[in-house]
Amino acid sequence: MYRKIDEAVNTIKSKVRKPIDLAIICGSGLGALADQIEDAIVLDYEQIPHFPVSTIPGHAGKLVIGTLEGKTVLAMKGRFHYYEGHPMEIVTLPVRVFARLGIKYLIVTNACGGIRDDLMPGQITLIEDHIGFMAPSPLRGPNLDEFGPRFKDMSEVYSQSLRTLAKACAKELQIALKEGIYCFFKGPMFETPAEIRALKTIGADMVGMSTVPEAIVARHCDMKVLGISLITNKAAGLSKGELNHQEVMEAADRAETELIALVRAFVNKLQ
Repeated sequence: MYRKIDEAVNTIKSKVRKPIDLAIICGSGLGALADQIEDAIVLDYEQIPHFPVSTIPGHAGKLVIGTLEGKTVLAMKGRFHYYEGHPMEIVTLPVRVFARLGIKYLIVTNACGGIRDDLMPGQITLIEDHIGFMAPSPLRGPNLDEFGPRFKDMSEVYSQSLRTLAKACAKELQIALKEGIYCFFKGPMFETPAEIRALKTIGADMVGMSTVPEAIVARHCDMKVLGISLITNKAAGLSKGELNHQEVMEAADRAETELIALVRAFVNKLQ
């Protein structure tokens, strides 16, 4: 893994010489944020050693590095998912690469299903905490001691200080922002109504198929994480009709203006 990480890092460093302030992982339909990065250097994932090619609609499979709100930003247009068949060490490889590049902050976004009654399609929601016991641990196997300890505390995976800053930005922009508990589900099938009832019982407010593995590894690397979920549909059994990925994409498109404005304001104020 060290070799894979270093080979990816060296490729990125050959294109970008200056320090990078923060990284952003753009989820389904949210890649438009990366399009606003100025003076951008764009690398297709296939140009980066050990980065697989994204197979999911809405995930362009590009790494974009440039300037956003005066900061040097690295953005992933599309992520890797466990359900695509990748082992967890590959799903989370980019986060290790970010840490090796010296990046201290990570914004991770996703499109997900709303479970809590007030989390309706189009709602932007900060991740307060997560339930990840359905996620195979990305820290399983030999510990990468250069990144973090064998047994890492997970009391604050999603930074309280970053959430406070994001809420202040949302208030200034008059964006309705909520918080909730995100639950990881392995996918690629959507959850059953019975599973959603069970998740609601244990305290999940929203459910999706990403984010938790990356956030765990970022925490292991002592990166500060801001998690933002865009509710694109009500979870199974909570609305009429069948769930489908096209619905997710359309809801993300409708809400992207507010989400981009929020992230830009956050990046601007980040010290």
